[in-house]
Amino acid sequence: MSDRDDRATDLSGPFWTRRFRRQFQLILDLLVLCAAFALAYLLRFDFEIPESYRLRMLIQLPGVVLLQLLTLVFTGVYQFVWRYVGMAEVRTFLRAAIFSAVPLVLLRLGLPESYSHWRVPLSVILINTVCAFGGLLALRVSWRSLYERFERRRRADQSAANGTDRTPVLLAGAGRAGVLAVKELVLGGSDVAPVGFVDDDPHKQGTVIQGVKVLGTTAEIPELAERLRVSQVIITIAATDAATIRRIVDTCERAGIHVRIIPGLYEILTGNVSISRIRDLQIEDLLGREPVRLEQADLERFLTGKSVLVTGAGGSIGSELSRQVARFSPRKLILVERSEGALFESDRHLRDLWPHLRIDALVADVTDEPRMRRILSSYQPEVVIHAAAHKHVPLMERHPDEAVKNNVIAVDRLGRLAGESGVEVFLLISTDKAVRPSSVMGATKRLAELVCQELDTLYPESRFLAVRFGNVMGSAGSVIPIFREQIWRGGPITVTHPEVTRYFMTIPEAAQLVLQAGAIGEGGEILILDMGEPIKILDLARDMISLSGNEEIPIVFTGLRPGEKLHEELELKGEQCDRTRHPKIFVGRLQPAAAGELEPALARLAALADDGANGEIRVCLSEVVPEATVDRRGVRRPPTAEVASGASA
Repeated sequence: MSDRDDRATDLSGPFWTRRFRRQFQLILDLLVLCAAFALAYLLRFDFEIPESYRLRMLIQLPGVVLLQLLTLVFTGVYQFVWRYVGMAEVRTFLRAAIFSAVPLVLLRLGLPESYSHWRVPLSVILINTVCAFGGLLALRVSWRSLYERFERRRRADQSAANGTDRTPVLLAGAGRAGVLAVKELVLGGSDVAPVGFVDDDPHKQGTVIQGVKVLGTTAEIPELAERLRVSQVIITIAATDAATIRRIVDTCERAGIHVRIIPGLYEILTGNVSISRIRDLQIEDLLGREPVRLEQADLERFLTGKSVLVTGAGGSIGSELSRQVARFSPRKLILVERSEGALFESDRHLRDLWPHLRIDALVADVTDEPRMRRILSSYQPEVVIHAAAHKHVPLMERHPDEAVKNNVIAVDRLGRLAGESGVEVFLLISTDKAVRPSSVMGATKRLAELVCQELDTLYPESRFLAVRFGNVMGSAGSVIPIFREQIWRGGPITVTHPEVTRYFMTIPEAAQLVLQAGAIGEGGEILILDMGEPIKILDLARDMISLSGNEEIPIVFTGLRPGEKLHEELELKGEQCDRTRHPKIFVGRLQPAAAGELEPALARLAALADDGANGEIRVCLSEVVPEATVDRRGVRRPPTAEVASGASA
């Protein structure tokens, strides 16, 4: 006997179970269709079918049922898994109902009276179609309801047998994310059991979602938690402002209730995480911002079907920009990065998410002009997003020559190559540290903005743009990962100054707005992203200590590092800032450098960088960027550290 025969006769194996289930479901469908047709005739004749029509009904029954089964197969109904049938599948059932009714109506109207046995009455067709396909859908919904009830009971029995009762929780937020969350938590084998929703929308009070009732508002959490013996609240809000999350957290903390949160809806829908990946609150949640509204049509014109090159594609911003670009189906995505390991990870991640997208990962240094010339000549990109840069202020204070090579000379040379290649858009990633720069890094980025503006006049067929924004949460070397590591080690947390403030933005938000700015910019502008209100770093440190649960972690004030400012800015007083059609993007037009002024300055800086003449580089930067206050003496030692407790600092 063959292996195939063995499987066919093995009644206990998965093959037989699957085949039997399919046959059983088909038999149920046949019974529903036959019953619906008979019921249609009974209703048509008020349950007294004339003798002459009884024979017609029996003759028509096989043909009508066969036609309906074929339309079910044709429209894909039999590809649905019964226990997952929901509102999304209703459209398919409606389509199948229409496809089955139309031929019967045509036969009824087109056949002559001599074929009366095949002419189904119009009223019977209508009643039968409603009953048949309504019955099939009801059958599947009932099956799903029984399955979900069985699963809940089975998991409850399993938890009781293992002695691991599921933790009762309240869900804060009964919107779209709340619906997804409760379905996943009820059926996904989670260790928590939702006992109710809280939501501030008055129209949702008392409603029931997936068997879980909305019991009250977020202000009532302490009272509900005490009554229901709940010690944990899960925030199930897809996207909200930080004030709302902080208010819920404060309410729960006063009542001694632990707060957790689901991932953001963007992460869930893009497949980065599962909604059941409930986690503890992080500082990014308390700094949350309103979701970005993207102008899809602009971005599609900007990116769809285009060849897009991203430099620095292995970095925090560059890799996220690459992911955002991939969402818009470019013809080709070229990743340029000099760090082999970072490039490998970015490339692998993109190929996992978009396996059909053409991606070329190139190990290359943007300061290597011959290499970049070959890349542009070979790949002919229409859009260049230049994210590669040296960005760490203290390091660049020690290495001005490298800052000049990477942040200025590379921008000038790559921009000229792009202009000569006929690139449509050259988009430079800038920084708030370019405003009244007090550091070498800030001065080089400011000079890069001026270079970009000059290139826009030299190559009128291309658009040269710079996008300026502040810190991004979670990027390499930013303060949040540093604080998190210091807390993990038990402290202390190091803060440079009690009054220092910074702008913050999430990496996905920054990347989305950068692309949106590139789509709407006309050329020659500095596009400034709305970063909201600046955040006090000391408050940030206190919040992170509070979230860690270890209030004893001290805070140490180390003094501002070389080149750092107390408060960053996003615009100069002399810049003309106008609103764009996007509410989070402003445009600032700098006064262009005098004709021919930048070229000799760039040549001098390039020569000084090649010679490693760091002192002279500082002097030259101060002359070329007059608003800069670069320390011409070099790196200074920071002042002596001061210590304060985490709770009282």
